[in-house]
Amino acid sequence: MKTVSISRKLLTRVLSVYFILTFIVTCGQIVAEYFNTKSHITNELLTLEKTFTGSLTRAVWELNTQQAIDIADGLIAIPMIQGISVTDENGQIIAQLGRSTKKLSSQNNKSLSGHQLISSLKDGLFGHSFPLIFEFSGRTTRVGTVELLSSNGVIFDRIEIGIYFLIGNAIIKTAFLVFLFSLAFQRLLTTPLQELTEQIKRFDIDDPELSKLNSMSYEQNELSILEDAYNNLIDELLLYKEQLTKAQTEVINSNNQLDEQNLLLEQEVARKTSSLSSSMLELQRQKQELLQQKEKLQAENNQRRNTESILIQTNKDLKSSVLDLKKAQELLLNTEKMASLGSLSAEISHEINTPIGISITSTTYLADLLQKITFEVEEDKLSKRRFLEFSKNANHSVELLLNNLNRASDLIASFKQVAVDQTSNKLRKITLSKYLDEIIQSLGPKLKKTKHNIKVDCPDDIIIYTHAGAIAQIITNLIINSILHGFENIEQGSINITVTKKAKLVHLHYSDNGHGIAKEKLPLLFEPFYTTKASAGGTGLGTHIIYNLITDTLNGSVEATSDEGKGLSYDIKFLDMADE
Repeated sequence: MKTVSISRKLLTRVLSVYFILTFIVTCGQIVAEYFNTKSHITNELLTLEKTFTGSLTRAVWELNTQQAIDIADGLIAIPMIQGISVTDENGQIIAQLGRSTKKLSSQNNKSLSGHQLISSLKDGLFGHSFPLIFEFSGRTTRVGTVELLSSNGVIFDRIEIGIYFLIGNAIIKTAFLVFLFSLAFQRLLTTPLQELTEQIKRFDIDDPELSKLNSMSYEQNELSILEDAYNNLIDELLLYKEQLTKAQTEVINSNNQLDEQNLLLEQEVARKTSSLSSSMLELQRQKQELLQQKEKLQAENNQRRNTESILIQTNKDLKSSVLDLKKAQELLLNTEKMASLGSLSAEISHEINTPIGISITSTTYLADLLQKITFEVEEDKLSKRRFLEFSKNANHSVELLLNNLNRASDLIASFKQVAVDQTSNKLRKITLSKYLDEIIQSLGPKLKKTKHNIKVDCPDDIIIYTHAGAIAQIITNLIINSILHGFENIEQGSINITVTKKAKLVHLHYSDNGHGIAKEKLPLLFEPFYTTKASAGGTGLGTHIIYNLITDTLNGSVEATSDEGKGLSYDIKFLDMADE
């Protein structure tokens, strides 16, 4: 742990307070000097006013512009004058030299009589303006106004040496005080503490008397009190050491006497117990034999009971496991179906955000146009050109709004029908080509991210009565499997769906040009939990669900064929249930 010096810490705090006070006092003196000098310059400006008022007044009264400009040149040559402006009674500038601001001029024009102080913190200018009054036949007439301006730069030029003197004085006093405090702390605190520390480090536990502190200072202060307290502690330690030695001697003597008594007692006990040893040994042997026989009988009995209990519990666990396995299988199949629908729902929601966002923007723009055209009508400023422009922009916004709302409506309608069918096992009549288009449209957000294309060849007159949800689930899983597995690392894939109907038999052929699967693995395609994407989170239930929906729900059949590297195809056959 790092050691912190008390003297340095105390010195730092004292000097910090002194530095802050010195800085505040010095700043106060500089500010006072600034305002004092500014007051002197203001008085000098008033003196100049009295000196040149008469000549300027006569020059302005006589319309002698050149004389007024010459007087202004003479005034601006004075170092403290940073700007001068002479205006006539109408506020027109006759002469303007040096620095000036429009804001100051506008203020002076508003003052029609009397003196006016001028100050601008932004430009660093200050001064005053005064009217030029011409007396004629006992009457006074204001003929113009004069502004005399000085600046903070003039003030700082005058007090520059004084500032340097104040800062130098503060630095010298501070440096001397730092040296004085450092020397005092070193002599009175740091050095004595170091001496005490060195003596304490030489403490010898074997000879504490030689470890007493011997201070080099004869002053009576806190350090001497600490030294006396430490030496008193050493004296008490010596006293306790002597008492401890005496106590140890007494304990040794007591232990020796106790050992002698224990030896006599042990001999007496040995004599009394020796007579009982033989009889106890015999009884112990007989008891041990009885206990061994009893333990054997109990062990055999317990073993039979445990075996019976284990068999009964095992039988119950097997029955429970079979039931749980069936429930888990059903739940997992339903979960897989809903997961596919949930993923589709999230993508549809994201896709709908685009036309809705455009519709909101168009509505906002149309509202702004209506607000502007309403304002122009109320102010009677509406022109034919402006109205035609508004009509053109409004029609464009309405058209954009209707197109995007219709787009969102189509997406929601397609997804709604497919989602309802996938969560319901009811039979209903569907036009198969139109329904396939709705399913593919609901998968639009997922296909939009790829360059894959889907071609459907289905006559428009195929109308069947079947489980629409099963059809939607089958087509959805087939397309998603093609995208995830068949078209992996393929930029542009192709999917073909061909549908024919002969009598009541519907034949649906699905094929893609993806990677396909090896012939030896083809028999495992419809097995549950078989997947090539286990490391990526695949469950292996997609094709198993397809198989169950076709064979159980639709009472049909499915056959898969594939050559590795040439794609995968499914032949699906099921019956129209119109008469069932």
